[in-house]
Amino acid sequence: MRHSHRPVAALLAALAITPAAASDFSGYSGAELYQRFCASCHGSTLAGDGPVARSLAVEVPDLTRIAARHSGTYPDNWVYRVIDGRETVIAHGPRDMPVWGVELWREHGADVVAGRKTRDLIERLVEYLKGQQAAPRLGDPGH
Repeated sequence: MRHSHRPVAALLAALAITPAAASDFSGYSGAELYQRFCASCHGSTLAGDGPVARSLAVEVPDLTRIAARHSGTYPDNWVYRVIDGRETVIAHGPRDMPVWGVELWREHGADVVAGRKTRDLIERLVEYLKGQQAAPRLGDPGH
């Protein structure tokens, strides 16, 4: 059973996303965005074993298994909505993951241009994750 250390996890997550000054992430690749915003919880190998994961009350998912959990098909739109914050993963309980759509939008100026930049960054993350999917294993849904 995992212990809940929400105050510590919240502080670490806030430190991970709190910039010293407004940052422009438009030059970041999907891999660089992942390392900057996701690896603290999901781990550098996407396995769900980042340093913050141990302090969360919920199990952090292995992002290399997204397609496997969806019958072998990578759900681009669903992944976008999860990152953006529009899709809540009910099985995981309350939304512990930051709402990156809002965070990135604010970081880029909270206007129409910021909205376009945010969509582009999330699309890069979605494509990066798509390219990191593990081969299906016996016992996966649909296999």
